[in-house]
Amino acid sequence: MQVDYEVIIVGGGPVGMMVAGELALAKVKVCVLERLKETTPYSRALTVHPRTLEILDMRGLKAKLLERGKPISTTHFAALDTRLDFSVLDSSSNYTLIIPQHDTEKVLEEWAKSLGVEIRREEEVVAIHQDQHGVEIEASGPNGKAVLTASYVVGADGAGSIVRKQAGIPFVGKNATFTAMQGDVVLKNPPESGAPSYFNEQGLVMIVPLPKGMHRVVLIDTERMAVPKEEPVTLEELRTSLLRILGDDFGISDPFWMTRFGNTTLQAQRYREGRIFLAGDAAHIHFPAGGQGMNVGLQEAINLGWKLAAHLKGWAPDWLLDSYHTERFPINTALLTNTQMQSLLFGSSEFSPSVIALRNMVSDLLQIPEANYRLATQISAFNVQYEPVGEMPSHVLNGRRFTELNLRLENGECQNAYELFHSGSFLVLHFGSDERLDEALDWSKYKHVHVVRASLAKGAANWHDVHTALIRPDGYVAWAVSQEESNPLEAIRKGISYWCGHD
Repeated sequence: MQVDYEVIIVGGGPVGMMVAGELALAKVKVCVLERLKETTPYSRALTVHPRTLEILDMRGLKAKLLERGKPISTTHFAALDTRLDFSVLDSSSNYTLIIPQHDTEKVLEEWAKSLGVEIRREEEVVAIHQDQHGVEIEASGPNGKAVLTASYVVGADGAGSIVRKQAGIPFVGKNATFTAMQGDVVLKNPPESGAPSYFNEQGLVMIVPLPKGMHRVVLIDTERMAVPKEEPVTLEELRTSLLRILGDDFGISDPFWMTRFGNTTLQAQRYREGRIFLAGDAAHIHFPAGGQGMNVGLQEAINLGWKLAAHLKGWAPDWLLDSYHTERFPINTALLTNTQMQSLLFGSSEFSPSVIALRNMVSDLLQIPEANYRLATQISAFNVQYEPVGEMPSHVLNGRRFTELNLRLENGECQNAYELFHSGSFLVLHFGSDERLDEALDWSKYKHVHVVRASLAKGAANWHDVHTALIRPDGYVAWAVSQEESNPLEAIRKGISYWCGHD
C-alpha cells in the first residue's frame, strides 16, 4: 500500500498533539485529523501534575506552560480537608500547575506545528480499515469526503473513539452510578479561602479559582445525582444546589461553560490492534478525581511516541512496540482503582454521618507525612515504575523515573540533565571515567543515542554507585550498571543492543 503518511493521529486534543510531536521529533511524517474547527475554549482538565511537568520540561515546553498557569504546592484527594503536599517531592516541578486545558493544548499544538506536523481540522473520521500493509481512513470535511492512508493510526479521539470502535477493541468496566455538575462561572462573593471544599449530608461542593476572575464550581447534590449525564446543566440548578448544600450561592452568575459528568469507569481491553493504537480517553475513562486524566494521557503519549518512531525508523527491537500496552495498561488499571476509591469518598454511595466520619478519619491519616507522601506520589505519577526487561544486572534504578540530576560535564560546566532530552533521544550517562567506553560499541551507528560523560554536581539518591546508565526518551531508566560490576563494558554492550537495536 502506498501511504500518504507514516502515522495518522485521530484527535487533536492534548494527547493527540503530544503523540504527534514525539513522532515528528524523530522525523516521522505525521498528520493529525481533528473534527473541531479550532481548539475548544472549554477546559475539562485544569491541572498539570508534577510528572507531566517533568516530561514537558524534557521537551523544553514547561516554561511556556508556566507563562500561562499558576503553580500551587498542594492538590486534593477526594476533596478531603487535608491536602496532598507536592512540595516534598524531589523535583523542581514539585507543584501542580493550574492551567486551563485550552492553554495546554495550544502550547502542544504550536510545538507540533513547529516540528512539521500537518494538522487538518474539520475532518471527521467515519471509517477505518486496516490490513497487513497499512491503514485506510475515510474522513468527511468541508471539501467533502477524503480517503487517507498511513502505516499506523493512533486513536486519541476521546471516550466515544471511532478508532477504538472500528478496531473492534472492547471497552469494558462499570457504567455511571451517579452524576455531578460543573460550572465555570462568576462568583460575586467568592469564599475567602483559595480552593475550598465542603461535604455534608446534602452533598459536596468544590470551588477552584480560574483566570480572568472566574471560578469553577463542582457539585454533587444528593437530589440531583440521578439526572442523566446528557441533560444540560442550568445556572438556576447550580444556584439552587449551592443554597441547598451550603445556604449560600456566592452571587453566582455569568456562566461560561456548564456540564454534567458521571463516574463511568471503562478501559480498552488492549491498547493495540494490529496497526492501530489507543491513547488517552480513547483507552480509558474514569471519574475525574484528582485531575489525573489528561496527565495520564500525556504520559502514555510520550511512552508510545518514541516506540512507534523507533519501529518506523527500523531500529526498534522486536518486543518494543508491544511494550506500550504491557507497560501502560497496569498503570492505568491502578489509576481507575484510585479514582473509584475517591468516588466512594466523594459520597457516590451515600452522604451519611458514617461517610462523613470515614472522610474525617482518612483526612486525619493524611496528616501523617508518610501517608500523605504515598498518595502524593500516586497522584503526581512519581510512583510509576516499569518492570525491568532484558538480562541486565539488577539495580535499584532500573525501570524507575529519571530524576532531575544536576550534572557536571567534562568541560566543567553544569547542566540540568532534562535539557539533554529536547531531541527525544536515548541518553547514555557515563560516570565511570572509563576510557574503554568508546571501545564498547561503535557509537556512530547509534544516532538515536546521545552519550554524555559527566559527574554529579549535586548528590542524588541511588546514583552514587552508577558506572553507566541508559535513560529512555520518555525519561525512565532502562538500566543502570554499578561501578562494582565485574564486566561493565560487556553489560553496556548487551544493554544497548537489547534496547537500542541498531541503525
